[in-house]
Amino acid sequence: MRSFAATYLLLMAVCATASAQNGPPPLSPQCEAPGADISNVAPLPHLTERLEQGGKLRILAIGSSSTYGIGATSKRKTYPAQLRGILEGSLKGTEAVITNRGVSGEVAQTTADRLRTEIAIEKPDVVLWQLGTNDALARVQPGDFEKTVTSTLEWLKANKIDVVLVGLQYTPQFARDDNYFAIREALRRVAAAQNVLYVRRYDAMQFIARNHPDGGDLMTNDGLHLNDMGYQCMAEHIAHAVIANLFVRKKDLPKGEPPKAEPPAK
Repeated sequence: MRSFAATYLLLMAVCATASAQNGPPPLSPQCEAPGADISNVAPLPHLTERLEQGGKLRILAIGSSSTYGIGATSKRKTYPAQLRGILEGSLKGTEAVITNRGVSGEVAQTTADRLRTEIAIEKPDVVLWQLGTNDALARVQPGDFEKTVTSTLEWLKANKIDVVLVGLQYTPQFARDDNYFAIREALRRVAAAQNVLYVRRYDAMQFIARNHPDGGDLMTNDGLHLNDMGYQCMAEHIAHAVIANLFVRKKDLPKGEPPKAEPPAK
């Protein structure tokens, strides 16, 4: 069976061959992380079709404080604002319209409840759903969280809307928290079962924290919210994941079970 890393590298090469201008943008040195730590491999069929047809690319960014931008020094430093510039720079000739509908403190169920209204208003081509951190902190049961996310993804698929799940952030103060780990693993399972693109924010941020000389200064002093650099890396990682997977088809996907997750550090 082809390894996940080998498959990811092959798909990156396919992207570069298919569109030299539209390949994934290089990451900033302070945001560098392995591709397999940034995202899984999953197709974005409706988004790809929209890009082939031309016209504006409509994106709905929804979630909690990491979407709203708590900790950013200005609205221009939030991840959706930075993401727009990266996408337009990489997808030549494409105008990206990104609507930020982040609400600080929101759990997945609350987001799911208002998602249908937001979609009816905005009519997006793709939804970026940032979730999980508040569910873990609020001690939402992993099984309930998993059911909420699964049913919402099924509704989005039925309405022909691609979705990118943007997972929990890494923060050392919760690295040993069992519930934090359980929610993260529930999100991994849902992404694999539903075959949707999953931005592994925890893994990428953990890699940066462990391997960058300064320890990856991505958080504010509260140890929970991102700073400007954290939002820059978040935007770069999401852009990298989306663009790298634009040319993925089902036949390209690795077969077999997803890699087994590591247990939380004790």
